[in-house]
Amino acid sequence: MTQVSRVQIAPEGPVCSSLIQGYWRMGEWGMDPQSRLTFLKQHVELGITTVDHAHVYGSAQAPCESLFGEALKLDPAMRDNIEIISKCGIEVMPCGAPSHHVNHYSSSQSSIIHSVDTSLQRLGVEQLDVLLIHRPDILMNADDVAQAAELLKHQGKIKHLGVSNFTPSQFALLQSRCDTPLVTNQVEINPVNLAMTEDGTLEQLQQLAIRPMAWSCLAGGALFEQNSEQMQRLHKTLNEIKLEVGAESIEQVVFAWILKLPSRPLPIIGSGNIDRVRSAVAATALTLSNQQWYRIWVASKGHGVA
Repeated sequence: MTQVSRVQIAPEGPVCSSLIQGYWRMGEWGMDPQSRLTFLKQHVELGITTVDHAHVYGSAQAPCESLFGEALKLDPAMRDNIEIISKCGIEVMPCGAPSHHVNHYSSSQSSIIHSVDTSLQRLGVEQLDVLLIHRPDILMNADDVAQAAELLKHQGKIKHLGVSNFTPSQFALLQSRCDTPLVTNQVEINPVNLAMTEDGTLEQLQQLAIRPMAWSCLAGGALFEQNSEQMQRLHKTLNEIKLEVGAESIEQVVFAWILKLPSRPLPIIGSGNIDRVRSAVAATALTLSNQQWYRIWVASKGHGVA
């Protein structure tokens, strides 16, 4: 059985699996607690030991962290076999909130600490392996974030701090205030949205020897649901390369395309179908040539390199 490798994601960061199982859509999977536990054990057997959460994933009635916690409660020993990532920083207004209240970002010390306490309670665990600031807050006071993180580390509630969707300058600002290095930046990487290959984010992380985590690897399903000119070009090229490298699907080609980036991203798998998870694991054995990688880039752009 093919297993993914374990890697240290930053010089002072944790060891994680080189593929990450995302639980963003867990509430849509239609699983009971035992089925969720079975799925967790199945992907751990494949070497995917790192799981990705956020306190805003799911609904108010069924937060995904709570659904995961229900499964973990059936076999608490599984906690020792996994690394748990969660995120804070998005405030969603509850039903019945005043009409002038809006969803917003919040990176205050009290907001971060409350979010972590909520996540720990829902998950039924004592510590998060990695806490990520989910989105850059325009009103972020970097000193407040750093102080909150140090307090949470001192209390044993988190091991490491990272960010998600931060620009290089936002990453550098927060790092300048933290006593310990940030361990990752979780960003969107896929052949449809090439922003992360162009804005310096991946170069900064490569310079720091920090491995990004890649979300929306399949562009949120756009690769399969949309029929724009860009998607038609990508489908044609991905299918050609699928045959050339012996892949089972264009999904595997996309994962191979992401894995070729020199910043060495850790792709997040969003599916609750274990067969699709196994397919992603098999994609780690594929290698694209530089020519094949750029053919996909050209298909997305609609033009060649200058």
